[in-house]
Parts: sequence; structure tokens; C-alpha cells
Amino acid sequence: MKNLIKAIKEARRVGVLTGAGISTLCGIPDFRGPQGLYKQKDAEKIFDIDWFDRDPSIYYRGCAELVYGLEKFTPGPVHKALVSMEKAGCLEGIATQNIDMLHQKAGSKNVYEVHGSPILHHCRWCADEKKFEEICEMLRRGGEGFIPRCKCGGAYKPDITFFGEALPEKAFTRAQALAISSDVFIVLGTSLSVFPAAGLPRLTLQAGGKVFIVNAQPTPLDDYAAARYDDLAAFAQAILEEFGE
Repeated sequence: MKNLIKAIKEARRVGVLTGAGISTLCGIPDFRGPQGLYKQKDAEKIFDIDWFDRDPSIYYRGCAELVYGLEKFTPGPVHKALVSMEKAGCLEGIATQNIDMLHQKAGSKNVYEVHGSPILHHCRWCADEKKFEEICEMLRRGGEGFIPRCKCGGAYKPDITFFGEALPEKAFTRAQALAISSDVFIVLGTSLSVFPAAGLPRLTLQAGGKVFIVNAQPTPLDDYAAARYDDLAAFAQAILEEFGE
């Protein structure tokens, strides 16, 4: 990791893109993995906005553990490493494809959730707002099969981007600006297969910056990376040794 550490220290701006790989280190199953969400019955309907409006129970049943059980998970080594970089003044921001809120739980400040987030939920009828913790409490009280509903009768939907919805414009615009302005952009735990988030490191390359990739599986940008590594735990250890308190 010496070349990567050297590049971080010499960079004016460093940005990061994170994916599911950094969450699996915390014990959270990858949605597309063998035990993931997309192996469930009706998987294609869970994050589909039309199906949510027809039958929100499909989403709430499918995500009972993998979204509303997130409170039992704690940030992993990569989350902690990125916090140490930020505290050292060596990290401008994090664009993440993840919806597990672990970057914020770890203490990272500049996090751009390009696929949305369950931190807030809004009623599909009147747009009333509830926090994640409030929805969890409603689900606990309601029991199995319960759907959190507003006083008006509408179902609360998380601010996660479902299929059929546009990405959160503010978060994605900031993520694009981060990628373009970074002379070092580090890709962590994503195979860069889901667009448009997968296009972010391409913006860095087009602007003349360097891209470093740390991911167990190959990515389409491996041949364009300044360096490529496959061990996220080794990355986290090297960063914590260099920038940790």
C-alpha cells in the first residue's frame, strides 16, 4: 500500500467511492451475494416503486432484517480508516452506494449517499417525515406484517432510491463534483457494475486524476487504475497505521 499512501499524502484532494464490500466486513450480507436480498422471493419487487405503491408489505417484509435490523451492526475497519483520513485532513468526501448509514455511525462528516438513505422516510400521500428510529419503533410495536403508515393513511417509504425513481440529485451532484475535483479517487468494495455511480471514477480519469481500486473482484477500470488491490482489510490496516490517532 506504499504507493497509495504516498499518493494520498501528496494529493490536494482525495475522494472515495464505497460499495457493498466494505459492509460485508461488518457482517452485512451483500444484496447480490448468495445470502443477499436479491435471492429472496419477489426480490425484483422489493425496491420497485410501482410495487411499493401497490403493496408496501413486499418491501417491509423483504427488508425487515437487512434495513431495519441495521442497528445491530457496527462500523467496520474501512469505515474507521476513512474517519481517520478525514480527521487527518486527507479526505475531502465519501460517495457511497451503500444504504446502511455506517459511514455516519462511524463519524464521517461528508457523506454523499448516491442511492439514497433510510435515514428519513416520507409518506407517499402527504410527504410527512419520520426518522429511521421512529420507523423502527413503529415496526417493533406493530409486529410481523406491520406497515408503517401516516395519519392520512399513506405508507411511509424510505428515501432509498427505488427502481423507477431518480437518484437523489443533491447527493449525486456533490459526488460528481468530488470525483471531478479529486486528483486521487479511491474505489473501495465495489465492482463498478451499477450505473450511474460506477461512472464516478471515470470522471476523475477524464479530469486527469488518478484512480486507485481496492476490491476482491475485477472491475471494468482495473486497466486504467494507478494501482489495484484486492484486500480491503489490508487497506484499512495500512490507513489506520498511517493516519490513526
